[in-house]
Amino acid sequence: MKSAMPFLGVPSPTVRKTVRALAKTHPFKDVDQLHATVTLLWQGAGFREERYAAIMLTDSRLARGEMGLLPFYAVVVETGQWWDFVDSVAPRLWELLQKHRESVDPLLREWSMRPNFWFRRAAIISQLPAKNETDTQLLSDILAVNLPDREFFIRKAIGWALRQYARTDPNWVRSYVAGHQGQLSSLSRREALKHL
Repeated sequence: MKSAMPFLGVPSPTVRKTVRALAKTHPFKDVDQLHATVTLLWQGAGFREERYAAIMLTDSRLARGEMGLLPFYAVVVETGQWWDFVDSVAPRLWELLQKHRESVDPLLREWSMRPNFWFRRAAIISQLPAKNETDTQLLSDILAVNLPDREFFIRKAIGWALRQYARTDPNWVRSYVAGHQGQLSSLSRREALKHL
């Protein structure tokens, strides 16, 4: 883990268990209070686990699909700038897409073309939890603008997104890989076909 921010050394399951217990004991009254809390925790964090806790607090019924938390997710991607943070908020984008497709679909397309590749990674892996609800047109469009990128974290994300969807529709993924032979990096192709 390349990180200037120090770790306390607390395992993630322990952080998650503590966060859930605290959220249950002290529930948030609304999304605005949750947003203010996670933002304060993220900005004031001195240790990486505190930032993990902020993200974990958004994994609740209250938070799911709430557009009011989108600014926090964007802050995490922009200021976190590492895979552990970005990969943790990407599933929240899927929850937003499910409930607010008309505004989140264009947002993910815009993120997929940003100069900051962490936004592009978030867009690429946003549909990992989607399974048979995966929007393959959106996935294809997001991948298309990122196929030429030589960044490791983008190539890995492309392969991961395809590998995950292959669990639901292996034929679609085989066809996609075959149709993009000259564009997919060897890393992306290897990851995509890993379990096929």
